[in-house]
Amino acid sequence: GPAGTGKKETTKDLANALAKACYVFNCSSEMNYESMGNIYKGLASSGCWGCFDEFNRLLPEVLSVCSVQFKAVTDAIKQNVERFIIEGDEISLDPTCGVFITMNPGYLGRAELPEGLKALFRPITVVVPDLELICENMLMAEGFIEAKILAKKFVTLYMLCRDLLSKQLHYDWGLRAIKSVLVVAGGFKRSEPEIAEQALLMRALRDFNIPKIAFQDLYVFHGLLGDLFPGINIKPKKDLDFEKIITDVCIENKLDPDPEFVLKVVQLSELLAIRHCVFVMGPPGAGKSTTWKILAKAQDKTNKKTTLIDIDPKVVSTKDFYGYNLPSKEWKDGLFSKMLRSLAEQPDTNPKWICLDGDLDANWIESMNSVMDDNKILTLANNERIPLKPHMRALFEIRDLRFATPATVSRA
Repeated sequence: GPAGTGKKETTKDLANALAKACYVFNCSSEMNYESMGNIYKGLASSGCWGCFDEFNRLLPEVLSVCSVQFKAVTDAIKQNVERFIIEGDEISLDPTCGVFITMNPGYLGRAELPEGLKALFRPITVVVPDLELICENMLMAEGFIEAKILAKKFVTLYMLCRDLLSKQLHYDWGLRAIKSVLVVAGGFKRSEPEIAEQALLMRALRDFNIPKIAFQDLYVFHGLLGDLFPGINIKPKKDLDFEKIITDVCIENKLDPDPEFVLKVVQLSELLAIRHCVFVMGPPGAGKSTTWKILAKAQDKTNKKTTLIDIDPKVVSTKDFYGYNLPSKEWKDGLFSKMLRSLAEQPDTNPKWICLDGDLDANWIESMNSVMDDNKILTLANNERIPLKPHMRALFEIRDLRFATPATVSRA
């Protein structure tokens, strides 16, 4: 099914209900049949479940070997044997193991699955879920009493935004976008329980959508908010001390502390507080780099020493960026995987940012899918898994999302 319909979440939830360990693997064209074979051996002998995300990004020659490897597992389960042979190795079998494939049909850089492989899996189509019901449940979980009315308003706003605002490539009014705003609204509710619930939700919707809305759509967006939440006027939550620090840092760096620029820095810090991956977008010379550099320097002054690593992902090939297996079976580490690992291994919990400054293309960004969603793990072709720790953030500094698939847009 399409991006953001809950394919992986459904799989993980089913695994959770059956008390099964479920591992998500982000498939990429760097993976070879040996690393896939190792995963199947591990799943079959341990009885864990594997969820292969974007399975059709694997190369066709790898896919055809996968069907042979996996057929060995399914045959062994049918025969009710305790040990079986896969790729020349005899291993024990736990018949409760499971393999799930999630894929988005028809996106850039995707192959068609071979018929032999399709025969081993049962297809399930996932459609866009009932957002209002999900929204209502999540609002209840966050402690809202008027959840039913608020959910209706929330979903109506996003439906109207999708239909009435201009068609910007970075707009996403789907499930992931809804979820992040709900988390913010829940935080507001717990910190300020005395304010009316409608006002809290309106503030969350306004303050966390305005940073991404294009200038020509602002008027319409404010109009829609005013119609759905009539007569509610609530000021944005301000941290005046931090704004003063940002202004001081601007002056130290011989920059003009323009209120609009300070606002952008504050918006970026607010977004980084709730999202672990943020896209900083705009034309060249718009001040993208300066925004996050000033924010990092301002955080240094508040005793949050920020470590910054700045890479251009287009300098090297995708292979050299993530790492690859040499013909001698040795692993050659990539630029990004090495940086991410070194940041993850540092013992302190000060903010650590890895900033990817360069144009997007489907090849390198898609391997980030598992980093950008709730899994927060980079899966490499040698089956190593590098976590993005809670204090780590990924910033993408890009011009536009022209070559990104909806899978990427909904995650950022």
